[in-house]
Amino acid sequence: MHAVIFHRFNHFLWNLGLRWLARWFAHFSRWFTGIEIHPGATIGQRFFIDHGMGVVIGETAHIGDDCTLYHGVTLGGTSWRSGKRHPTLQNNVVVGAGAKVLGPITLSEGVRIGSNAVVTKDVEQHSTVVGVPGRVIHHQDDAEEKRHNIAQKMGFDAYGATRDAPDPVATAINKMLDHIHAMDEKMETMCGALKQFGAEIDVEKLPDLGSCTISTSASDATDEVEKIETN
Repeated sequence: MHAVIFHRFNHFLWNLGLRWLARWFAHFSRWFTGIEIHPGATIGQRFFIDHGMGVVIGETAHIGDDCTLYHGVTLGGTSWRSGKRHPTLQNNVVVGAGAKVLGPITLSEGVRIGSNAVVTKDVEQHSTVVGVPGRVIHHQDDAEEKRHNIAQKMGFDAYGATRDAPDPVATAINKMLDHIHAMDEKMETMCGALKQFGAEIDVEKLPDLGSCTISTSASDATDEVEKIETN
């Protein structure tokens, strides 16, 4: 909190052209908090630094709203050339402890950077990056959205495992959700075909899973098919 308050004031001085004074107060802030934020950096609203010792934010860094940095994070440059030299973090980005984000790259909205990762390339939104060099281990896609919707309908949350955790049990559960969604779509198609043949389907309604509009059980559908084949 102290580091952010100091930076707001220093950034104001920097924009007024009082750069020598802004740098002096920035050095004092670094000594007082252990967090080094260049007064030229642009930081959005609700910025949070957790256990901030060793955090370094460069001059041309741009941080959006609702971003979080943990201790030891560096938003640094890779050259001495003038102009944009430091990263841009869009809204809702989280950077884990000890991670290094280097160069004039962009971390899109919702990106998660794992602890001690080194990131030197742009990252697409809602991705999770780990390792040295940083590699994407998770990217939100249509399948992920379907899993989330089905899990919400079922009232199930993989015993608290987050979507970003590469947990083997969570991965298996995701495969089960994919299978449920595929079976749901096939059941809808089969029920539609049965109705075209004049079959009357009157079974107990299953819980709604996303886009499915016609629900029945596999055993009842099989009975209807056998009746049609017999006729």
